[in-house]
Amino acid sequence: MSLTNQHRLSLLVLHGPNLNLLGLREPGIYGVTTLEQINEQLVTEGKKLQAQVTTFQSNYEGALVEAIHQAYGVYQGIVINAGAYTHTSVAIRDAISGVKIPTVEVHLSNIYQRESFRHHSYISAVAIGQISGFGADSYLLGLQALVKYLDRSRNS
Repeated sequence: MSLTNQHRLSLLVLHGPNLNLLGLREPGIYGVTTLEQINEQLVTEGKKLQAQVTTFQSNYEGALVEAIHQAYGVYQGIVINAGAYTHTSVAIRDAISGVKIPTVEVHLSNIYQRESFRHHSYISAVAIGQISGFGADSYLLGLQALVKYLDRSRNS
């Protein structure tokens, strides 16, 4: 899809495993907002930022890796909540590193206030930044930060 004057950027938002259960899964940790509602908010915010936002969720590591590969040459930036793969997936980390698309890592909960195994992120070393702990707003903050980063990069 070509970008129109309305959409100066094309951005991909990736959601990892179990995020399809948002609204049902541990609402005390992840809130009651559903993934569909988050996606709607992202598309709306994208329009305000003159960015076309495409969303994709998978419970499968390989599908997320493939989506990152396919993003090359199509999207100017990625927002990713890799869920549990954040802490385990060298493959997702390597895919992000390989395509060299500016990527913001987001998490609904503050991963550093949770179990110690969640404190390590394979993605953070290859992301331009990380936002966690603001519930569904983490995605919106990540999207806004990515657009600002891309705007600064273009103007420098």
